[in-house]
Amino acid sequence: MSSLCLHNGTVMTGFAVMEHCDVLVENGVVADVFSKKRFEQKRFPPETKIIDVHEASIAPGFIDTHIHGFGGHGTEDAEVWSKNGVESIIEMSRLLTKCGVTAFNPTLYPSEPESMLNAVTQISAAMGREPGARIMGLHLEGPFISPDRLGVQKPETVRPADLAFMEELWSASKGSVVNMTVAPEIKGMRELALYCIKKGIVLQAGHTNAKYENMVEGMQTGILHSTHLFNAMSKMDHRNPNAVGTILIHPEMSCEIIADGFHVHPDLFKLLLRDKSIDKIVLITDSLKPTEQAEGPFFANGEEVVLHDGAFHRKSDDVIAGSSLTMIRGVKNLVSFGFSLEDAVRTASSNPAQVMRYRGKGTIIPGNDADLVVFDKDFQILAVTVAGELKQNVF
Repeated sequence: MSSLCLHNGTVMTGFAVMEHCDVLVENGVVADVFSKKRFEQKRFPPETKIIDVHEASIAPGFIDTHIHGFGGHGTEDAEVWSKNGVESIIEMSRLLTKCGVTAFNPTLYPSEPESMLNAVTQISAAMGREPGARIMGLHLEGPFISPDRLGVQKPETVRPADLAFMEELWSASKGSVVNMTVAPEIKGMRELALYCIKKGIVLQAGHTNAKYENMVEGMQTGILHSTHLFNAMSKMDHRNPNAVGTILIHPEMSCEIIADGFHVHPDLFKLLLRDKSIDKIVLITDSLKPTEQAEGPFFANGEEVVLHDGAFHRKSDDVIAGSSLTMIRGVKNLVSFGFSLEDAVRTASSNPAQVMRYRGKGTIIPGNDADLVVFDKDFQILAVTVAGELKQNVF
């Protein structure tokens, strides 16, 4: 029996904060959470590895549900059929634990049908082979999005709602599509949304030019989550709340947020805290392939990008291409924007687990997967476990 005890930490369980506590891990799951006093009375199996974390924070592992790439590896590598596509996703898994990520949803850009089907097939093939963070399933950021809110998505890859192509994507993924960004207003979305809901896919309103009435209709077909709030969506207007207003008005709607201080002004997080229940806010990185890559030139989605102001911009026209954020930096930023540390951690762990319906993840309670991150007051990652196995450890 493998056994690990993280001793003398501040444990953020996902619903409470417990100081001077321990987390006991046995056979890949959380076995117990107990006080430092009980530690002195407890008997451990002789093979138990005990790590004194010196009052550092012990939190549920971070879950990034919107990430395109990391460390020079990206989902676009899988668009061309080759061994490199699978290997890129596996390498992302290995590297992401350095930032406290224990689970992630590789996020695909829309591309030409054959390329997108190749990517879906290859990324799905990487599942179960992860050396680090667990691949929970695929996030498809399109292709059923608005041509009026592309961001840096390529216009030739966007298409109307197409149930036949959606069925092809689902089949190619072997049922591993977890979440999907769609524009609620496009023709045929109702039929497609109902299909996706039956498959258990979490639908997110994003890259959308929807009016308020479009958003409400989308909610009635199960589109209850949203992609990078404030970015690539119709802005709130005093005569029509549009996409942004709908998300803020309706408590049922949850939202992704990029907390790099560039995609969304830091003071808007005060509005978010006021208008959204904390359990409806999901921290994401939306990070691109060159994030944390040591040297350039940098490329994302087949185009050269440059890094300035903390975000990647398309070199050809300076349009924002995506983020260079990591999850631990996002947590740190949220605290600087006015979130409590406990709430910031919730947005990175228990909230995405809840929105994506990931059982056994996001909270530190007995029986849950032992996906854990330990970090200090300076937000330096000290240790990471995935299913109880140490992937990072500086102690």
